[in-house]
Amino acid sequence: MTTNAIRLASIALGACLTLGVFTVPVFAIGDDESAPPTCKKGEVYDKKQKKCVKQSSANITDENRADYAYALAKEGRYDEALAMLDTVKDQNNAEVLNYRGYATRKLGRTDEGISYYLKSVQLDPKYAKVREYLGEAYVIKGQIDLARDQLATIQSLCGTGCEEYQDLHEAIENPAKI
Repeated sequence: MTTNAIRLASIALGACLTLGVFTVPVFAIGDDESAPPTCKKGEVYDKKQKKCVKQSSANITDENRADYAYALAKEGRYDEALAMLDTVKDQNNAEVLNYRGYATRKLGRTDEGISYYLKSVQLDPKYAKVREYLGEAYVIKGQIDLARDQLATIQSLCGTGCEEYQDLHEAIENPAKI
């Protein structure tokens, strides 16, 4: 990196720090792309504008809202994630149901989470991420045989090298880490 490039990077970094525009991206397990940065309560990250906007903004797509809800859930903001999912128009969507299941399970409502996961599986039986989370819920409930069934299904979908397989396998072997 040249001296000028370093100086420009330092100036940009200082400006960002001064303006408080930094947010930390969250990486969704199993996704190759980073999740959107999270915003203050009552806001949603608009992918098109690349900034936080009021949650009630009509221009935000269902996909954008669902992705943002998942980012909130991955940061442990489960109630906010569920509130964001409530704003999605198409509630009968495999990803929306999976993310709702994830947030409710993380809130300790495992049976409710399982019900959402099962609805998601009905809509998209080849959705490996929901199979992973369903398997983790079964592990929490001590139903290892059902978790292993999900692991076998994931293996048939994406092999043993995919993140969903590896994460569920780890959860089955080390339930305390869930």
